[in-house]
Amino acid sequence: MAQVSIRSAKKRFGEVEVLHGVDVHVADGSFTVLVGPSGCGKSTLLRMIAGLEHISGGEILIGDKLVNDVPPKERDIAMVFQNYALYPHMTVRENMAFSLMLAKAGKETIDSKVGRAAEILGLTQLLERYPRQLSGGQRQRVAMGRAIVRDPQVFLYDEPLSNLDAKLRVAMRTELKELHQRLKTTSIYVTHDQIEAMTMGDQIVVMRDGRIEQAGSPLELYDRPANTFVAGFIGSPAMNFLPGTLRRAGGAAHVELADGTRLQAPTTAAGQDGQSVVYGTRPEHLALAGSGGGIPTEVVTIEPTGADTFVFCRHQGTDLSVVFRERHNFAPGSTIHLQPDRQHAHLFDASSGQRLAA
Repeated sequence: MAQVSIRSAKKRFGEVEVLHGVDVHVADGSFTVLVGPSGCGKSTLLRMIAGLEHISGGEILIGDKLVNDVPPKERDIAMVFQNYALYPHMTVRENMAFSLMLAKAGKETIDSKVGRAAEILGLTQLLERYPRQLSGGQRQRVAMGRAIVRDPQVFLYDEPLSNLDAKLRVAMRTELKELHQRLKTTSIYVTHDQIEAMTMGDQIVVMRDGRIEQAGSPLELYDRPANTFVAGFIGSPAMNFLPGTLRRAGGAAHVELADGTRLQAPTTAAGQDGQSVVYGTRPEHLALAGSGGGIPTEVVTIEPTGADTFVFCRHQGTDLSVVFRERHNFAPGSTIHLQPDRQHAHLFDASSGQRLAA
């Protein structure tokens, strides 16, 4: 195992710079997830760590070794791809053993390592099958098995679950997390799915346009997002944003919305009187208000899921999502009043999007 340090990493394709001085530290034995929208540079960064893309500036270290100019095969990493990348003419056993055969490992070593990986991944009964005879989930297990037998310092995962159906993705997320807990190998995982990021990572690195917006534990990003981008990207349904003006008087602070609705500002919020702000509240932190209070909203649609009821509303042209644990049967077009939980509310500067925290 080894830590991975990325220092001021840049990547240019011709005159176009796609990574602008990225800094990431991945602790030894941790599971770090790179997440962000398509085109943010997360897969490019992963491929740079693997040595599949040349670094244009900065440094990448695996352990204490600078690997900028080290060939991929000498970096002691194993990569699991989105499309499995299995050899169709080889059996499961042969696919998993291939890298060991290239390294001229002995038969006893190969059999031992393949057998151990197959047992961990539940592939023992499938070793003589070919990829075409396997399901998508089984093929992904073989791809992971091929990585495990190499016993690398670092696992790299490039959206490995994106080709699977929704139910299988959930199951495979659990398997991957359990696998990491057993092997304790440093892992870096790329996805655009923030649910995968939240449920799997020790550390989440949120990227946008070749830059890092915020890095931290899943709950740190959820509870204390650095800006509106992170706040809107992490969490499902996404955080609600209401534009308004911050008013301060006599030590108290509130946010005044365009229609005159007043919302108590978070107790820890900074900001100046008269400043244009964005009031953020998560769907689960909205409740029905008493008569005459709260935010008046028009019910647009209702989605009962059994355990929860999702209600989508609109206030002055701004869409709001609400999650109720109780069951409600609101009529579309009706008006309900919503009260945010002040203790869980967020305040952001309207122009920069940065969190306003004292």
